[in-house]
Amino acid sequence: MKISFLASHGGSSARAIMKAIADGELNAEAGIVITNNQDSAIHQWCVDNHIPVFHISSLTHPQPGAADSAIVHTLKQANTDIVVCSGYMKKIGPDTLAGYAGRILNIHPALLPAHGGSGMYGDRVHAAVLKARESESGASVHIVDENYDEGPVIGQSRVEVTPQDSLETLRQKVQATEPGLYINCLKTFLANPSFD
Repeated sequence: MKISFLASHGGSSARAIMKAIADGELNAEAGIVITNNQDSAIHQWCVDNHIPVFHISSLTHPQPGAADSAIVHTLKQANTDIVVCSGYMKKIGPDTLAGYAGRILNIHPALLPAHGGSGMYGDRVHAAVLKARESESGASVHIVDENYDEGPVIGQSRVEVTPQDSLETLRQKVQATEPGLYINCLKTFLANPSFD
């Protein structure tokens, strides 16, 4: 199974998963990285580490739907089996969703279905958790569908939220669990890729 990645910024999960593949921890093949941000840290990291990386965005493909078509075409050309979102900040388009139905995974920094949906990402999520005075938070790996954060959840990590937690400390706690969670969920998914 070949895993390719969509990333917008640092791509920390993509890096961790590629390392797990290289170390033999994950029985898969690393594919390509597609980013909508040519100035991102993940783009430079891919260049430095000789990982095939493609910049596809509304800048490269300004016509409506063109970037979506280019993304699914590029993934297919690379013989991608599974798509992993690693901090990808764009909604997945209908062509890509159709081309990889049930095979696109994303990680969300809360315990879905809580604190998900349109506009809920990054520190906005952690702020919502703190405002709601939740006793725990974590991360959720789920299958991507046409609605934000509503696809089936494959696995979750959990961390305690204390009254002393700040946005920064909660972010750090949740982020520390994400690489291991993603890798374990991919092991589960690879053992049963028809999961839905």
